[in-house]
Order: sequence, then C-alpha cells, then structure tokens
Amino acid sequence: MDTSRNSFLALAALLALIAVFPGCSDSEKADSSKDEVKSLVEPFDPPTLEELDAKAEWEEMPVLDSMKLMQERQAKEEPLATYDEAISLKNNSDEDNAKILSAMGRGPKEESEIDYDAVINRHVSSDMKSTNPLLGSSAIEFEVVGQTSFGLFSFDWDFNPFAVEATVKSWHSSKDRLYDKVVIRDDLVWSDGTPITAHDVAFSFRTIMNPSVPASAVRSGTDQLRWVEAYDDHTVVFFHKESLASNVWNVNYPVIPKHVYESLIDKDPSLQEDPQFVALENEPIVGGPYKMTSRTRDREVVLSRREEWYMKDGKQVRPKPRFKEIRFQIIREPDTALLSLKKGDIDEMGLNSEQWSNQTSGDDFYEKNTKVTGPEWTYFYFGWNTENPLFKDKRVRQAMSWAYNYDELINNFLHGLNRQSVGIFHPDSWMFPKEEITPYEQNFEKAVALLKEAGWEDHDGDGILDKEIGGKQVPFEFTLLCTNQPRSVKMCTLMKANLEQIGIRCSVRPQEFTVLMDKTLNHKFQAYLGGWGTGADPSTAKNIWTTNAIKNGRNYVSYENPKIDELFYQAEREFDRDKQAELYSQIHQILWEDQPYTWLFYMNGFHGFNKDVRGYVWSPRGPFGYGPGFDHLWKAVD
Repeated sequence: MDTSRNSFLALAALLALIAVFPGCSDSEKADSSKDEVKSLVEPFDPPTLEELDAKAEWEEMPVLDSMKLMQERQAKEEPLATYDEAISLKNNSDEDNAKILSAMGRGPKEESEIDYDAVINRHVSSDMKSTNPLLGSSAIEFEVVGQTSFGLFSFDWDFNPFAVEATVKSWHSSKDRLYDKVVIRDDLVWSDGTPITAHDVAFSFRTIMNPSVPASAVRSGTDQLRWVEAYDDHTVVFFHKESLASNVWNVNYPVIPKHVYESLIDKDPSLQEDPQFVALENEPIVGGPYKMTSRTRDREVVLSRREEWYMKDGKQVRPKPRFKEIRFQIIREPDTALLSLKKGDIDEMGLNSEQWSNQTSGDDFYEKNTKVTGPEWTYFYFGWNTENPLFKDKRVRQAMSWAYNYDELINNFLHGLNRQSVGIFHPDSWMFPKEEITPYEQNFEKAVALLKEAGWEDHDGDGILDKEIGGKQVPFEFTLLCTNQPRSVKMCTLMKANLEQIGIRCSVRPQEFTVLMDKTLNHKFQAYLGGWGTGADPSTAKNIWTTNAIKNGRNYVSYENPKIDELFYQAEREFDRDKQAELYSQIHQILWEDQPYTWLFYMNGFHGFNKDVRGYVWSPRGPFGYGPGFDHLWKAVD
C-alpha cells in the first residue's frame, strides 16, 4: 500500500496503518488507559463510545480506492500516444516525454491483460537498517514497509487524504475535528494468521510514545495525538489534543502486531537486540499485500504476494496485487545499476542527470527500456550544524551560500536539468511565497565581507581564516559529510574548492548512508549534504525546523528560532488555505534569511523503466509515494 506521510530523499513513502478482525478475548475488549508502560503521553481516561457518540457530531469522511480514483481520472484523459508508439520513441523533448508518460501510465482496460505471475525487479542504492516499520528512516525501508504494511489512510497525487477502502469500513470525524473514529474491516490477518484488530492500532501508538523506543521519525506527528482507544476489535478512535488542520495526517503512523511485541518491549525497548527481535528482522510479521520471504544483506530483499491479503474463505475480498514478487536489488553504484537496467536485470531505477543526458540516449538503452521525467518537490542542501561555533552566526552561513558555484552545479554537474533551489517549499506548491525570492549566486566579495563582520580573518598570515573562540585562536576548518555516491562527492568537492579560494579549509568525507543517518540524527557532524522530499502537508516540515525537533525529530542542524515555532503553531490551527499559505510563506522567508541550509537545487525526477512495465503516473513525489503510486504498475501477459 502506498501510504506515505514524510520521506527522506527518494523519499518516498512512509508508513502504513491498520485494519481489524474479530476474535480477541474479553480482557482485550477495551485497551486500558492505565497500562503500566513508560509513555510520553499524559494519563487519560477516555469516555465510553456511547458518551462519545452522543457528543461528537460525527461527519462522514471519504473512504476511497485510489485505483478507482486513477481509473476515473484516466477515463477523462485522452492518451497522447498508443503503447506501441510510446515504446518506439526516444525521449528527446517535452513532447516526447508527455507522450511516453501518457501512454505508459495507462492502467489495463481489462483485468485479463495483467500478468499476475510477473516479477518486478526494483533498484535501491542502500540496504535496509531495519524491517521494523517503527524504525524506518531510509528510502528502501519506506518502500518495503509500503508493500508489507496495511494502511488505514492514504492520499492521492494532489495530496487529498482519504481512508483506504481495502481496509476501512467507515471513517468519521467530529465536527470540531477533535476525534476520528474508524471502523476497520473484519477480513484482514497478520502473516502468521492472527486477526488484525483495533487493539494493534492502540498498542502501536503507545509503543511509539514510549521514550525508550527509538522511533523519533514516526513519533513526529503521532505525538500530537492525545490518545488512541480501541473500543472493540473493529472500532478505534483517535483523540486529538486540539483542533488542528493537520490532524488528518497525525493518525498515519505504522502499526505492529500487539501479540508479537507486547511481551518483548520491556525486555528490549530498542526493538533490535533481543534474539526474538533479531529473528523478526529476517521474518517480520506483516499485515500488508506482500511479505518478506528472502533477505540477503547488501544484495536483495524479496517480497512475495500474500494470498490471505486478498482472499477470504475462497472468495476474493479486495484487488489482487499485480506482481507475484517484488525484488529489491541493492546496487550501490549508479553506473552498475544502469548497466543492470540495460541488460534487463532490473525493471526500474531513478536516473541521475548525467545518466539522463549522456548514458541513456543510445540503442543499448532503448532496446529494453524507456525513460520519463517530471518535477518533484524535493530539494538538496548543505546543512550547517548551528550548535557548532563555526556556524552559529547566520552571517557565516550566508557566506557559505555566497561562496558556492551554482552555475557549475546546475549547468555542468546537473546538465541544466534542475532548477536552483530557493528554500524549503517548491515554487509550484501552494505555500511558496508570492514575493520574489532572489537566489544566491557565487560572490566571493560578499562572502568575505560577511565573514569579516563575523570576526573571521587571516590574523596569522597562513592563508586560513581564524577567529578567537573561547580564548583560543581557531582556524576555519571543518568536515563536510556526504553519502559515497559519486554525484554527492562531486557536489561537496566543488564546495571544498570554492571555500579554499576565501581561506576556509573543508575536508570532504563520504559515508555509508546508514552511517551518515546515524551521525546526523545524533548531531555528530559539522556540515553535511542532504535532501528532503515533500511531506503530504507542509505542517510536516515542523519535524525539521522547530525547536522540539532538535531532540525529537529531524532538526539535524539544531536550528532554533521562536518565531518559526510560533508560525508553525499558528499554521496548524488555521483552516483557511489562503491564510495558511501566508503563514508558511513567512516560514519560508525567515529560513531563507537565516540560511541554516545552503539550498542547492530542486530535483526533477528522472526514471528509467523496462518497456514491459506500465502504469507509472507522475506526481510531486515522482511515480511512487502516493495513492495508488506503485500499486498502479503492471506487466501485460505475453
């Protein structure tokens, strides 16, 4: 299920949610608010369901099938080319791109066209750190969770939220938006055969809010819930702390099986070290369309379709997943991955700008594949640790931005295919400022002047700027971290060369992705190269920029500004879209002034697909990471 809330880089698709089945014992009938567990949640005595129904003034909310939504959309769209015409094209123009996307994005006219025995081989550039959905932090983890977990909620290509028809019978919100009541379908089971119940949902909330559990990424947003109560096997109510425009997104957290984890968490709240958790890493108990059947570290993760997902007592109860197997091929080197795509060993991969421009234009590529592109609301940046004495002063951070050669980055490294970034929101988004944002350009004179204002000069004549800090003369030297991907190293090496020209010594240190994630999460860096994909709602950016997110989120650069905190606070409490847009616009402008990041570029998405693969439709999150996203892909019978 493509049910994502927030993503990192590829970024994908986050998380999965819930469903239910009858059959728990009387002792489980109401999840007690007095459970003896560690919690970041204050004690709460929920009302009875009868009391809640009497006062809530429930309003019916949409329960939809994203595949049907896509079918309805495409029924209104005239294809710009046939399949045969599209696979004969080379993508050399915007017109070619539009034709390929239009034709290759179509769903099947009849179910009989789908090859349900097909296998799809997907490319990922790094291995999973964990298969536990509570611990996910990378693209492959979110992609795997998106297929192995079941979801209560999703959103379409325009970020319109809805409850998922495959798992939800009904969804109601109170008129004051303080409560959401979901009745879950009764035909879902975990992969070990145990019924999925509303008690799993309530238990997962308490687990996420256990401070001993390392679930900081998924805790953001979930921590805005006051409580989650399972009133019976089917009915779960989400209690919100207050009426917020973003409440609909805060219920979208991952769910784990209570019967598996409840007895283990007190023993090992890390969810990783106990032998039973180690075993679960290799054979996780899941509730989604696919289960993990094989995992070879640093090589491959194999998911197999679960018959019990779509069949119940010999009857089909929901759409059959379109692939028999999904194989995630872990190939770290982009050139090696592209060679695998050309050979037909993988069916899809994200392309970088060098590959798009210079390595996918020949017959060796088009013999088996085609390619498409589209804008994505994703940006890349250099992050400056504002707690580090070197980067506390915003004038220094501004100087870093004036020093960089954006022309070299955009027109040489990126082949003119991406636009320079001017802040956290994409210019095509509704929250981007109406006022013009002036991009930085390389200007050593301005950079040097700002550094001088901040006290950085070459006092000892050794060619390196220095400054007295804590009674000692400190040279301006720092380490810039990045992944070991060639393009990342290249972008950082350019910054190193630029800074050398103004007396700053920068060392570039490539890292394994998991190592880089650990260092940034724990603020153990001076500077790093990173990227963020858009969340489904701009309020999710508070997990990156508010003071609270320094310790409990992804504010890796430790940026702190009470005005930003206040604006996020106001925006979440504003239901008028135009007024919300103005508040988010102010956030954008303040951050642009303070430059906790040096924003580099917005990433256009470039993707290569085997010609056998169809059904990919572009969104601001690329071809995946929304509903239906990946679920819409298919291969035709021969």
